[in-house]
Amino acid sequence: MLEGRQEGRQEGRYTLLAAMLAKRFGALDPVVMARLATADAEQLSAWALNTLDARSLDEVFRD
Repeated sequence: MLEGRQEGRQEGRYTLLAAMLAKRFGALDPVVMARLATADAEQLSAWALNTLDARSLDEVFRD
């Protein structure tokens, strides 16, 4: 049950981040969507925070 909740939270982060990026930078290409889909929850959260200051998608995905 815990694993199911964790997967649900990760999926929620993925969905929210994809929506945020699309609203800010326009339609996302399949490469970006694949990168989001394979990221773990921690990475998705980091990218979401980067979105607040980023001026481009490259800046969102910086390390």
